Amino acid sequence: MRIKVRLTVKHLLPVLVIAALSIWMAKRWNVWFGNVPEQPYSAPDRPSRIMLTFGDEQEGSRNISWQCDSILHPSMVLTICLADSDTVYTEAAGEIFASRRGRAAYYVARLRHLKAGSEYAYRVVTGTMASPWYHFRTYEPGRSKFSFLFVGDVQDTLYGKANMFLRQALKRHPQSEFIVCGGDLTERPTDQHWAETYRNTDSVAQAMPLLCVTGNHDYLKGLVRRLERRFPLIFSYFLDSAIDNNQVYTLTYGNVQFFLLDSNRELPYLLKQRKWLERQLCQSEAKWKIVILHHPLYSIKGNNNLIQRWVFDGVIRKYGVDLVLQGHEHAYARMTMHDERGRAATPVYTVSHCSPKNYRIEFNNRFDKFGISSRYYQTIEIREDTMILAAYEVYGHTLYDSLHIVKPVQGETYIEDLGKDIPEYLEYTPNPHKKKDMKFARRIEAYKKRHNQTNAMQ
Repeated sequence: MRIKVRLTVKHLLPVLVIAALSIWMAKRWNVWFGNVPEQPYSAPDRPSRIMLTFGDEQEGSRNISWQCDSILHPSMVLTICLADSDTVYTEAAGEIFASRRGRAAYYVARLRHLKAGSEYAYRVVTGTMASPWYHFRTYEPGRSKFSFLFVGDVQDTLYGKANMFLRQALKRHPQSEFIVCGGDLTERPTDQHWAETYRNTDSVAQAMPLLCVTGNHDYLKGLVRRLERRFPLIFSYFLDSAIDNNQVYTLTYGNVQFFLLDSNRELPYLLKQRKWLERQLCQSEAKWKIVILHHPLYSIKGNNNLIQRWVFDGVIRKYGVDLVLQGHEHAYARMTMHDERGRAATPVYTVSHCSPKNYRIEFNNRFDKFGISSRYYQTIEIREDTMILAAYEVYGHTLYDSLHIVKPVQGETYIEDLGKDIPEYLEYTPNPHKKKDMKFARRIEAYKKRHNQTNAMQ
């Protein structure tokens, strides 16, 4: 007896859907769950990979971290105040960290004896081995005038390019007192990539504090992403400030309070961070408030990062945050909020990067300015009642964007947009054989046309 089976579209559709999803997941599997292999390594046999950063919540504190050997030795930091030759030995806490292909001893010294407005020479000592001498300085607390440098993702794979860019930026802006990074300073959590990161920060991160949030490239991929212990051992302020495995930190510097978030985590962790952020903002007495996180709350790549926006943005607006510094999406963009009268208002959101990789972005009308196909850094300067935000292209260090947030002693906060008349860099050479490239090129031309029409009407 012969049985006839009739397959209809209704029967085939689930099969086709499952097949298509399987093919798509197979292509994306490594992106989601694949980790770059770590090469076998041996820990340095003398103190090296030195990182200077902040310590507790007060601007006068400093932490110094370094590596040496794969077993623990008595270690310390020797500091000398150059003004009076006051010499202090600060004992360091050591910890062995074992990664996938090696192990190393990490050390952290917490300097809490520093005098304000002073220059220091220091060296780190492990066992009988000592590092070269380095120098840093402290400043008078509570000041209303200072400046710092911000970079987004670095992820350098060009051996020394980022170090050259940072040195040149600091030479051009010698008033900068520290550097802030919006995450993904390192390409991947492997020793070979960390070695490159230390090359990129050589002579910079030993002389001024480097403040960094976590980025997605700092995590090991998996069904649940995992941040290695190595990260807080390097950026050691997290050792004392993390809450329930959330890498959060706040620092009051002058009349500014900084709030560092870890936007890479799953929703339950983000909700805990929101409670922490709201509590910190509610208690803050700082004139200026700056939030730093990796994922842009308003994406320039489409409808991304909606969970992060839902969790954090309401709190940021409610408690009067002035500036939100972000990375992750490799381009430049700046966005201001607007009040009920249509005037530009805080908070101001910026996206920036200093990476060799550039992304194809969307050109949403909510943003004031875009930049593509280049690298950028920003200077943020506080001048009493004014916060001055300036963005520069690293090639030639030309001014790309400028904005003033003014908080007069009497009257409402207002924004002066000095960057609207600076031309946008929107040059792009598509690969004619790639549909995505050609589509992006058409999107750029549509934005230019729309932008020019808007300017002609104003």
